[in-house]
Amino acid sequence: MGVKSGLASLRAGGMSALIDRALDDQSFAVQPRRRGWFGVAMAVVWLAWLIPPIAQRWSRGETGVAALAAVAFLAFAGLIVGSFAVFRRAGPRELVVEQPTDRRIWPVLAALAGLHVALVLLLGSVALPTVLYVAVIGIFHMTMRESGYVVLVIMAAMLLLPMLAPGGRYAEMPIYLALVPAGIWVARQLGLRGERLAELARRQRAELDIVEERNRVARDVHDILGHSLTVITVKTELAQRLIDMDLTRARAELADIERLAREALAGVRDTVGGLREVSLRGELANARTALAAADIVADLPEIEDSPHSELFGWVLREAITNVIRHSAARHCTVTVTASSIEVVDDGRGLSGGVASGSGLAGLRARVMAAGGTLTLSAPAEGGLCVRATMPS
Repeated sequence: MGVKSGLASLRAGGMSALIDRALDDQSFAVQPRRRGWFGVAMAVVWLAWLIPPIAQRWSRGETGVAALAAVAFLAFAGLIVGSFAVFRRAGPRELVVEQPTDRRIWPVLAALAGLHVALVLLLGSVALPTVLYVAVIGIFHMTMRESGYVVLVIMAAMLLLPMLAPGGRYAEMPIYLALVPAGIWVARQLGLRGERLAELARRQRAELDIVEERNRVARDVHDILGHSLTVITVKTELAQRLIDMDLTRARAELADIERLAREALAGVRDTVGGLREVSLRGELANARTALAAADIVADLPEIEDSPHSELFGWVLREAITNVIRHSAARHCTVTVTASSIEVVDDGRGLSGGVASGSGLAGLRARVMAAGGTLTLSAPAEGGLCVRATMPS
C-alpha cells in the first residue's frame, strides 16, 4: 500500500483526526521494543504489592487461602508476560495500517478477569487495582475500537459495582481508579498514532529521495550523452568529408570519435554509480575540441577551477552542446567569473527550439538546487546568451 493510501486510511474518522492534530510535534512517539519489554517487566514487578497480603494469610494459618491466592497471583503475572510474548506488538512498518485483533486475546482477557475476581475474593480490596491490568492487556493487543469497548466495559463495572453492591468488596474501590483505563487508552492511541505518522513520514521522505536520485541520474545521463553524441555526430560528418581529401586527418577524427564514445560509456557508468565528476577546466578543454570540430570560432578563457567548478562545468557542457546542435553559430564566447558563467553565441537564438528542450530544464533544476539562477537572453546583435549566477 502506498503512502497516500496509508495516510488516507490513517486519518479516517473523527477520533483519528483529533489524535492526528494532537500529534503534529510527534511528542507521543511509542518507545522502542526493548523499552516496551522493560515496561512490561516493571508492570509485573508492581504486582509485588500482593505478596504481603498473601504472606499475612499464611502467617495467620489460612494456608489454603494463601496457597490459592499465590497460584492466582502467579497465573495472573504469567498471563500478562505471556500475552506480550504471544501477541507481538506490530512494528512501525506494520503499523501504517492498523492490524486486526488476534481472536485468541479474548480467552486471555476472560482468564485475567476471572483471576482478578478470585484475587479480590481471596485477598480483599487490596487486589482491586488488578483490574487495571485487564484493561492494559486489551489496550495493548486490540484495535483502537475494540480496546475502547473493553475500556468502557471495565470503567462501567468499576463505577456500577460499588453502587449495586454497597456492602461488597468492590465498595472500597476509589472512584478515580475508574478513570485510569481511559487515560491509558488515550496515551496508547496517541503513541501508536505518533509512530504511524513517523513511519509514513519516513516512507514519504524515502520516496522523495528516490525521485530526486532518478532526476539526478536522468540529468547527468542526458548531459553526458547529449554532449558526447553531439560531438561524435559532428566529428563523424567531418571524417566523412575528409576521408577522400585528407586521410591522415580523417583517421585522427575517427580516433577522437572512438575516444569520445569510450568516455561517454565510462561517464554513464560513473553517473549511475554516483561517481561522476565534472570540472570547469576539463569542460573548457572539451568545448575547445568540440567547437573546433564544428567549425565554430571559440573564445574561451584560460582559468583555474572556480569555487563552483563542477556546477559551471555542467552549465558549459549543456550550453556548448546546444550551440553545436541547434544554433548554427559561427562564433561562441565563454566568460567565467568567481560567481557566474556566461556562454554567448551568434546563432539563431531562441528560435532554434533550445529553450523548450529537456536539457536546459534539467540544467535549470541543477542550478536552482545549488542556490543559483539560470537565465536565457537574446543579445542585441543576435544569438543566445546562457548565464548561470551563484550568490556571492
